[in-house]
Amino acid sequence: MLRLSWSTFTERWALFIGAALTVCLGVALVQSSLLVLISAATLDTPAGLGAAEYAAFTEGTELAITLSALTLGFSAFLTVFIVGSTFAFTVAQRRRDLALLRLAGAGRGQLRRLLIGEAVLLGAIGTAAGVPVGLAVMSFQTWLLETLGFVPPGFTPQWRTWILGVSIGVGIGIALAGVLVAARRASRVRPLEALRDTGEAARVMTAGRWGIGLLFLAGAVSLVILAPVGGSGGGQAMAVNAALCAAVAFSALSPLLVPGVARLLPVGGGGVLTELARANLRDGVRRSASVAAPLIVLVGIVLGQSGALTSFAAAGEVEQRRGTTGDLVVETTGPVGERISGVPGVAGASTEIAVPIWVTVGSGEDAETSTGTGLVVDPQAYERFHPGTGTLATLQGRAVASGPTGDMPGAGATVAVRAGESDLGPLPVVAAVPTRIAGGPQLLLPPGLVPTPELAGAPSRTFVALAPGADPATVTAALGAVGEVLTVDDWIARDAAERSDTSAGVFLVIMGLGGMYALIGVANAVVVGASARRAEFATARAGGLTRGQVVRMALVESWAVTVIGLLLGTLAAAATFIAVLGTTSAIAGVATLSLPWTFVLTVGAGAFLVTGATSVFTTLSATRTQPVALLGARE
Repeated sequence: MLRLSWSTFTERWALFIGAALTVCLGVALVQSSLLVLISAATLDTPAGLGAAEYAAFTEGTELAITLSALTLGFSAFLTVFIVGSTFAFTVAQRRRDLALLRLAGAGRGQLRRLLIGEAVLLGAIGTAAGVPVGLAVMSFQTWLLETLGFVPPGFTPQWRTWILGVSIGVGIGIALAGVLVAARRASRVRPLEALRDTGEAARVMTAGRWGIGLLFLAGAVSLVILAPVGGSGGGQAMAVNAALCAAVAFSALSPLLVPGVARLLPVGGGGVLTELARANLRDGVRRSASVAAPLIVLVGIVLGQSGALTSFAAAGEVEQRRGTTGDLVVETTGPVGERISGVPGVAGASTEIAVPIWVTVGSGEDAETSTGTGLVVDPQAYERFHPGTGTLATLQGRAVASGPTGDMPGAGATVAVRAGESDLGPLPVVAAVPTRIAGGPQLLLPPGLVPTPELAGAPSRTFVALAPGADPATVTAALGAVGEVLTVDDWIARDAAERSDTSAGVFLVIMGLGGMYALIGVANAVVVGASARRAEFATARAGGLTRGQVVRMALVESWAVTVIGLLLGTLAAAATFIAVLGTTSAIAGVATLSLPWTFVLTVGAGAFLVTGATSVFTTLSATRTQPVALLGARE
């Protein structure tokens, strides 16, 4: 059967080339992300770093590990999904050939071995190409991480020989995972039903599709309901993943949804070609669904992720404006409260000094240490300039308060804290600031707890309230001798922009490569579909259509599927948008939704460009042969 698999593979290479390319890129992305992750996790700390430099190095390394792990998981998910859908469509396109093999005496087990043999060959070819491509992807991924400041300068992932075994396992494993379900279903179809395209062979919505679709749809609904009560961190995570579940559900149900949406598309005065394209959408359900599925996943995840990031950033800015009072902000280093409060025209000030901290929760084998930021504050001044933080009267002496990140233990717990080079020992948590979408410091520390030398070069910001009748320009000029002076509104806007830039960088690293990969999956489905329609195109030309009209008909059909994919993908992303509205309303008090319209339009235009260019190219290739030759050969 392996020899027959090879013969089929070489004879029908056009059906497999897209899947091989998908496996190649999947292996490349998984290999690259895994090498970056392992190299970041085992990176040696440079000697001679101070506390601040060490904290920055640790934070960058942890971020690189997290991003690489997310990219690895996202790449693996897309690879299995796209290869699986491609194989299912490829096997469906060959159901007549497989039926003839059954009629010639091949058993169900032999048919499964034939398809599995093809998958092994495809996985081997994709892996052989994916290993060297992975080196190029790793270089690009490293450059991207370093450019965005997520890894230390000079970071270089190390090659490890064992990665070859992982790549081979990933490539062949993904190919096998993609073909097993399709092979099982193909072997269960009766040969005569496959030849006549009736019964089980004609049924597109299988029990597996119904099960997956309904399961993930229920998951999306559950995440939308639970996100508003999940808190700052949990709510944001559940809101983001709602679009993923909805996208998988819609892609599984695409054979049912795509024709249904196609009937709703306006035809207007499109003419014969538009009517033919619409009829093809209804009749070629497998083909239309295979093109729409990766597009639904791409748009749903990318639009949902980007919309969530911009919305949470906007909600964080709104939250910060509501929770911050004052007129001016002075940014400098070290404790400067006395210098600022002594300036004429200053009615009050709150100096906040940020220091790197290491917090250990638990003891013995259960101890967990995390890095973060501690904010040294005057409790009364902090309450004045940050309304809504609650009372911090107990924050004095040897005690700490849990910050707005929500990832520290609440009041009554005890944590071991190290600030810079100073070990502060076990400290009780006496208060907890309400969690915020925008996050903030892990702990609030009272004055006098952190030794003065640790504060001398630490970054600080001081919120200033002007006395009635004071001239803002005069006070600003006087405070300029202490540090950089901004209005509170300008400082909040700049802080929000910096956080948005970081979020955009994270999104670019995680979704950039994956988004391009999904677009390749869309193009692959178009190529496979057009390659299998040579006889159909020949019949249309024999019926009176010119070659150019056939190309335009296929283009209209491809763009119609693109519109449907974009609509269903947007509907999947709407699950995240609803969850975002509920989460921001529950945490920030204001339902906030902000969409990156420029990015949305770019994704839509890119989808039309990819599907349109691929459709035209493959249709021209499929109609190169004269119709009589194709009809006579009965391909």
